Amino acid sequence: MSDELRQDDIDALLNQEDAPKEEPKEDAAKEADASSEVDVGDAEADLLAQWEEALQEAKQQESAQPEAPQEESKKEPPQASEPQFEEFRPGGNGTEGHPSLDFILDIPLEISVEIGRTKMIINDLLKLSQGSIIELNKLAGEPAEIYVNKRLMARGEVVVVNDRFAVRLTEIISPQERVRQLGS
Repeated sequence: MSDELRQDDIDALLNQEDAPKEEPKEDAAKEADASSEVDVGDAEADLLAQWEEALQEAKQQESAQPEAPQEESKKEPPQASEPQFEEFRPGGNGTEGHPSLDFILDIPLEISVEIGRTKMIINDLLKLSQGSIIELNKLAGEPAEIYVNKRLMARGEVVVVNDRFAVRLTEIISPQERVRQLGS
């Protein structure tokens, strides 16, 4: 039976928090009447006292919080000022009127040359061995395509220099065409 009363008291205290605010003296008088009507042990009385204190602190904090935004609204809003930027000055690299772009010179790029393409199924790929020939989609003598970071940048012809393959550039793709390729 004391457990039921204890739970009822806790429920009553929680319901008081939702009820309209009353004078603290009336709350204390009601709680004193409720505790006098119920015969509870010392441990339960301590628990009830702790709940009462916690609820009173919560009410005090709630009443203090609405005042803070009102005080902030009374303050004047901060004034915005126009940003000030430094002028972009030419670098000290000897080129008059142009900024120094030396910082981009060390960026690594992947350059690849494509002499042709083909499509095959996995079965045909597995049948390849040393000496097999793969037919490409380009004719002999057609320009090879040079890609920089997987973007077409130039075309050229394959040559041999000191027993190594090389590419002689014959055409650089125009900036307008490069921009068009970015969209596709």
